[in-house]
Amino acid sequence: MTLTKEDLVDSIHNHLGLTKIQSNEVFEFLFEIMKNTLENGDDILVSGFGKFCVKNKGERKWRNARTGKFEILGKKRIVVFKWSEVLRDMINGKK
Repeated sequence: MTLTKEDLVDSIHNHLGLTKIQSNEVFEFLFEIMKNTLENGDDILVSGFGKFCVKNKGERKWRNARTGKFEILGKKRIVVFKWSEVLRDMINGKK
């Protein structure tokens, strides 16, 4: 089962007793902070969960399977997630 945005908003609503509108605003505000932080190139560390890191990837060659020609992909930034030891142990049933 996949946890959706609606599921998260419902959880906020049920656990904090906020209205659905307020719960959605809390969710949107939190993720707006996260998006802005990552856009600025800063990392997000959530203790006991993990760390979202922005990484720079350099140019690289790739072959277009349709045409067979080699092309250069430009530089780009990506977000990677490094899980914490606590989360890893929980998922693997060690705690």
